[in-house]
Amino acid sequence: MKLCARRPKVILIPYPAQGHVTPMLKLASTLHSHGFDPVLVTPEFIHRRISPPVDRKTAEVITYVPIPDGSGASDGTSRDFFSVEKAMEDIMPVHLERLVSGLDVSDDGMALMVVDLLASYAIEVGNRCRVPTVGFWPAMLATYKLVTAIPELVREGHISDCGLPQKKSELRQKPTLTTHDLPWLIGPVNARQARFKFWTRTLHRSASLRWLLVNSFPEEEDEALIQCSIDHPMIIPIGPLTSPSPVTKNPSLWEEDDTCLTWLKNQEPNSVIYVSFGSWVSPMGRDQIANLAISLESTGRPFLWVLGPSWCEGLPHGFLERVRSKGRVVSWAPQVEVLQDGAVGCYLTHCGWNSTVEAVQCGRRMLCWPVAGDQFVNCKYIVESWRVGVRLGGFREREVEDGVRQVMDDGEMGVRLAELKERMMTSKASSKAAANMAGFLEDLRRMAEDDSL
Repeated sequence: MKLCARRPKVILIPYPAQGHVTPMLKLASTLHSHGFDPVLVTPEFIHRRISPPVDRKTAEVITYVPIPDGSGASDGTSRDFFSVEKAMEDIMPVHLERLVSGLDVSDDGMALMVVDLLASYAIEVGNRCRVPTVGFWPAMLATYKLVTAIPELVREGHISDCGLPQKKSELRQKPTLTTHDLPWLIGPVNARQARFKFWTRTLHRSASLRWLLVNSFPEEEDEALIQCSIDHPMIIPIGPLTSPSPVTKNPSLWEEDDTCLTWLKNQEPNSVIYVSFGSWVSPMGRDQIANLAISLESTGRPFLWVLGPSWCEGLPHGFLERVRSKGRVVSWAPQVEVLQDGAVGCYLTHCGWNSTVEAVQCGRRMLCWPVAGDQFVNCKYIVESWRVGVRLGGFREREVEDGVRQVMDDGEMGVRLAELKERMMTSKASSKAAANMAGFLEDLRRMAEDDSL
């Protein structure tokens, strides 16, 4: 491998979901600013949603390349976790290897691959093709540490060798993390065991990596810039990757309803409850949708609710007509623009990492309803450590009304949120992330020079 005056290519492979593609595109833009030519590789069903790019400037910065995923479908429906896993293990590797092997690793060839750890199949492709491969963790560092602790958790009897908790054990204080917060504990027992197998395979493959770029808060940095053990890569915090680049729009895999922004302009400051549970996991059943609808209506406050068309079937009869003057339901919204609007008073969220960062970036208090994966860990930080949100106990009228009142009326929460935003978003925080990225690139260049000797 040789870095030179011409732009070397960097192939980026995100896990195929909105919450992973978004930060990978922001990382691609950052790498472009450091002299790389980024190539984003996604399965066909994702590529159809993000290509052609939203503007010419994006097309000039990032090259979008699809590889077959075996679905053969042309619709825009989401794939579930296990169908995506099967495609990544059985179908996509051969096509990615053909793509990588076809690129000339020369003066204007490829410098490295950046692989989302959840797309760990690509690590093995990089190794076979002898291309330096860098890991990318798009979520909070604390969740990665829970995953790397799997051998210890099994050894100490906290979980079985199938990943199931043997008891409710406290794994960390401030915030309190227990064995019930582990990211693979989703669905029935067989699904939990299958997800645990996915994570152990990811952990095994990532052991070959030299670096792991983490979309992490700067305040986690002191304990992060170390090699956890001989079996884990060097952790390099480079986040939070927040604002869109001047040359790239905040990406979305779904068509956004911009009319809700006009509706927000007609609302009172800090009055609107914004509700969105993300794009990947269905947040609730029909009964819970109905309960939340009734509870939002009973608050008497204006609300903006992002709810997919299939989920709207759970709304009570006549609900949309009754709330027409107070509420707005859309299938997808431009989230950052919504959160930036002064009319938004609080954000009812699933606590996905991107959404959490965006809420802090925009100074919005959070009502928390975690659904899956790392969201339970994020929720603990939001509620217990940073104290900028409240976890809902459910969607009954009293529970929602009490939760809204707590976050809306807590003046000290606003102070804490401003302080957290200051730590997370200031030029000092950005300079730390930039210094970490520069150090990583210098390390990469030294390795390239050694290889050329």
